[in-house]
Amino acid sequence: MHSSHLSTLAFLFFAAVSASTIFADEALRNRIKDDHSKQGDHWIYNDIEKGFAEAKRTGKPLFITFRCVPCEACEGFDAEVAKGSEQLMKLAREKFVCVRQVEMKGVDLSLFQFDKDLSWAAMFLNADRAIYARYGTQSAEGSDAYNSLASLERTMNRVLSLHSRYPGNAAMLKGKTGQPKEHRMAMDMPGLKNKEKYAQKTERQNCIHCHNIHDAEQAWAKKQRRFSLEMMWRYPLPENLGIQIERDDGTLVKAVKSGSPAARAGIRPGDLLWYADGQVLTSIADLQWVLHNLSGDPTTLNLKIGRGGVSQLLALRLPASWKKTDFSWRGSMWSLDPKLGFWAVPVKPEELARLKVRANAFRIKWINNNIPAGREMMKAGFKQNDVLVEYGGKPITMDMRGMNADLRINYKVGQRLPLAVMRGSKRITAQVKLVAND
Repeated sequence: MHSSHLSTLAFLFFAAVSASTIFADEALRNRIKDDHSKQGDHWIYNDIEKGFAEAKRTGKPLFITFRCVPCEACEGFDAEVAKGSEQLMKLAREKFVCVRQVEMKGVDLSLFQFDKDLSWAAMFLNADRAIYARYGTQSAEGSDAYNSLASLERTMNRVLSLHSRYPGNAAMLKGKTGQPKEHRMAMDMPGLKNKEKYAQKTERQNCIHCHNIHDAEQAWAKKQRRFSLEMMWRYPLPENLGIQIERDDGTLVKAVKSGSPAARAGIRPGDLLWYADGQVLTSIADLQWVLHNLSGDPTTLNLKIGRGGVSQLLALRLPASWKKTDFSWRGSMWSLDPKLGFWAVPVKPEELARLKVRANAFRIKWINNNIPAGREMMKAGFKQNDVLVEYGGKPITMDMRGMNADLRINYKVGQRLPLAVMRGSKRITAQVKLVAND
């Protein structure tokens, strides 16, 4: 066969493969309704290995975003990153190989270690899989308290600086790669539920969400009798050190809490956090990664800071339980027992006045009779449309997420939870038995 014929056949083969990939990408986008990705032509879609191959070919660093499309949190930020910000899109297109990963099926969990309760996260890597940076932070205040296009752009430029010096700076990046996970792929995790559903073609309702990974880790730990609430204190915030970081920078200290470990170590507003325990920092998430891997017992964190262009090394003495934090925002909280077994919405101020309730109150909109916790609510006599006015024998000062977190912190399966509701003008009190739901 003539070489021209071989060339033609090769061209047709690769064109066919490329076309089939494009159609497969488009089909997945449509199935999960990922509208944000449709206008960004610089994204490799849901194919990390293809991204590594392209990074090796071009010599560019990888910018991989992990986005749980059905989750509403971070939706606005995701839209800006994916297709909205022209400046960010130009930087990403010209300087990075960009991958948009929309499910955790097939993702190497040993390599891609980040806070999987986030609905939007990013990692930056070299083609040889060395990790440059992480980006993405959230708390009960929401993701907008920590993430911004300005700080993401700063992180991207810091990554480009690291990339230009690699591998000469490999030592300061070594700690960014975590220890190998016991189970490398989500489908291999014994604690992952609904595997038959996840094994099917990915749809909007059956993609493996990031928080499902934490759910599976917790379920497996529980089965092995090694689960503790300290697992929920993962990826501590800078606030646990007494530091507030400027949202639009990612490493600039905005405020320091008086009497905190940071204050006692001498950190001041205006300082720049350059290194933590030898790891170079490009973002708040980079600092969280270092904190995540520290012991929750009394320990020391070494920070190298910049002040007036001069570096200083400061040691922060962290006390017992320094990792403890509000986990009410975490999606992985909902898989834990005990559960309330119902969902309720806040009562409007005018109804609070009519009921003569001075604290919070919640109207029960749904009791989940598909799980034991919901059936126990019904056994105790509670009904849909009851107005919850007391939790734990006291007026309610929390929101629904706070009550769910408090239940998991202060109550155990087998105990009873006192609740009080208003049904019309009648006040009803009862104790609900807290049960396992697995």
